[in-house]
Amino acid sequence: MKIKTLLSGALIVTLLAGCASSAVTNTDPSTNVSATESTSIEESANEISATEASSSEESADVQAEYTDYAPLKDLCSDYFTLGVGINGSSLENQTLNLPHYMEMCEYHFNSCTMTNLMKSCYILDQFGSQANLKDGNEEPALNFASIDPTLKWCQEHGMKMRGHTLVWHTQAPNWFFREGYTDEGEYVDKDTMLLRMESYIKQLVTHVQEEYPGVVYCWDVVNEAVEPDACDPDSYFKCRVKTGDDPNPWYETIGEDYVEMAFTYARKYVTDGAKLFYNDYNTYQEPKTEGIYALCSHLKEKGLIDGIGMQGYWGIDYPKDSAIKKAIEKFAELDLEIHVTELSIGIENETQALIDKQGERYGEVFKLLHDMDKEAGGPANITNVTLFGLVDHYRDGDTTNTRIFDMNYDPKPAYFKIKEAMENY
Repeated sequence: MKIKTLLSGALIVTLLAGCASSAVTNTDPSTNVSATESTSIEESANEISATEASSSEESADVQAEYTDYAPLKDLCSDYFTLGVGINGSSLENQTLNLPHYMEMCEYHFNSCTMTNLMKSCYILDQFGSQANLKDGNEEPALNFASIDPTLKWCQEHGMKMRGHTLVWHTQAPNWFFREGYTDEGEYVDKDTMLLRMESYIKQLVTHVQEEYPGVVYCWDVVNEAVEPDACDPDSYFKCRVKTGDDPNPWYETIGEDYVEMAFTYARKYVTDGAKLFYNDYNTYQEPKTEGIYALCSHLKEKGLIDGIGMQGYWGIDYPKDSAIKKAIEKFAELDLEIHVTELSIGIENETQALIDKQGERYGEVFKLLHDMDKEAGGPANITNVTLFGLVDHYRDGDTTNTRIFDMNYDPKPAYFKIKEAMENY
């Protein structure tokens, strides 16, 4: 089915004004562009009406075709919820602006994750923060224009969302950690950074809870803090001190306590029952498994954590099933919920042979997760699996081929192999 890319228009009409543009290095595998944009979107009434009319006409044709395929969420419902990534690095290029993408998300999934626009570089407002300081207020200023449209869509369509993410060393603006909220300032002291962290978490979760009650069902409180290859040797959980050649600014300003304090503040201000998760990649690698286990065991003892997120940036021939199983079994000992948060199985070239192998691997992974889940007699309480996107090459410049529908919105072998794996149970 051929489909046009429809930007902005009917689903989002908002002005993103005064939101600081933060030059950061983006190492998030979920996107192929740097997170440097802070974009305003304005559409005239005539343009909006024309887009709505076009979307309505195409929608009927698309719906007739995608509803020919079984909704994957129903096949998984006895075991775990099924999530999808709402991709995009700006208000203009996010998949929220693609009506057919969103219709298919609603049809196949009951959970979603904003893959970029809920990260701090999109929400923190540098000039507003500096203005606060001039007024004697040390707290940072936040702008929610990057997340409100998707939260509103979720509210209107009954879709639950993973909050991703509150504290991460990447895609966090450098100025947030420095004196005067300036790019050139010295790092602030620990007490000042703790104040900023607490205020950021409080403002963000309070906004979400008050404006969109019940939408966010869990938060990735801290992302990727365990790094055996670049850690503090005295840290009990192998706390990351660097990302590449750059320092981890949370560690530089607070120390390894930044992880526990983030969970402490999240537990304090998340008052609507949303679960709190630690999220990381390469969780199947033994040194990292050990560090994550030690960290989450400590957090559980303090009543600060509800689950572990295992990112799934995997290939068609790695990691071995045995490594994934071993990590899941280890985490299951903590009796915490387990989510596979960013499942993305890539291939080097889009030959039919590799696309078929990709499909086989998706099917194998879903069978493994089914078998490991308590509902199937396994050891782990797996409550969500999230595919970090839906459609390959959903816009110009997107080179990602990890998704289960192709650029024409037709199902790839991966869709059918997931369906086959789950409908047999």
